[in-house]
Amino acid sequence: MTAHDYLNFIVDEIHSTVVATVDSDGLPVTCVIDMMYADENGLYFLTAKGKNFYQRLKDKEYLALSGKKGEDTMSCTAISVRGKVRELGSDMLPLLFEKNPYMFEIYPTEESRKALTVFQIYEGSGEWFDLSKKPIERDSFTFGGAEIRSSGYFVTDDCIRCGSCLSDCPQSCIELNGKAVIRQENCLHCGNCAEVCPVGAVIRR
Repeated sequence: MTAHDYLNFIVDEIHSTVVATVDSDGLPVTCVIDMMYADENGLYFLTAKGKNFYQRLKDKEYLALSGKKGEDTMSCTAISVRGKVRELGSDMLPLLFEKNPYMFEIYPTEESRKALTVFQIYEGSGEWFDLSKKPIERDSFTFGGAEIRSSGYFVTDDCIRCGSCLSDCPQSCIELNGKAVIRQENCLHCGNCAEVCPVGAVIRR
């Protein structure tokens, strides 16, 4: 899937996400925020300007969010995003209310909506994790020009092809192909391979 597909999944399939921001003491604070719209430019949500959440967004201009879909752990699809946010004001409020009509029950009058403002997550990175598949499926994505960074475990050319890591991999996602190769799309990032490698050929990025 593309980054746009993942952002649409957050809006359409998860919607209510746990959002983390940082307060003035540098401590994390979480709250549940609905992601109300997505396009090729990012994710959109709204909040009231009188809330502490609003002030944290203005102070730090950054957030992280997570959400999941599924009845239990083994049927769960989870997605996380972290990125930069900016306030857009009220111009998009009509669109967000149209897409999320339950908001008319919370803020029923034009006067009551004066407290609201729209934020955009305009640049960020995300991770997709699907436990409903065997082996598990994971993917990373970026949007808004964010830098792509490699993460997880990788096998260097120091590999001696002993195969010690194969039996310790819970998802059986390591193959001996000249040297050991980790299928990144199925890796749990558990680190077992790095622990058992006798020559330290497995590194974490």
